[in-house]
Amino acid sequence: MTDAADTMTLETTQGPVVIKFRPDLAPNHVAHIKKLVSEGFYDGIVFHRVIDGFMAQTGCPRGTGTGGSKYPDLKAEFNAQPHVRGTCSMARAQDPDSANSQFFICFTDAGFLDRKYTVWGEVISGMENVDKIKRGEPVQNPDKIIKATLG
Repeated sequence: MTDAADTMTLETTQGPVVIKFRPDLAPNHVAHIKKLVSEGFYDGIVFHRVIDGFMAQTGCPRGTGTGGSKYPDLKAEFNAQPHVRGTCSMARAQDPDSANSQFFICFTDAGFLDRKYTVWGEVISGMENVDKIKRGEPVQNPDKIIKATLG
């Protein structure tokens, strides 16, 4: 049984998505995301970059992939967890220590990202809703996170 404090529910325009946090892999990233969720940061944020056969990215307050939270960027916590279907991992710029609020959910295996991006969670329910998210770079009339909650 998963402890409610170890999960996040994203109520999206396509339905609910439940993500299990993995503090054993990336404790600082998990704590940061929990803080953002508790402050309502992700509420109303769009999936701005969605590539078919790869991933759905969200977490930019500008909806463009160029923004982050008011908090400093995070130091990378690269780990050996593979990027497979349902993996939740942090988006970042060229600098490995530039992750902030943006993250992505893998549609399928993406081994080329292993040990280069910080895996911090995994979808445990609602992956079929992730699969329905509108594709695009940028996405026209994008799907969004209506509300993110802990537990």
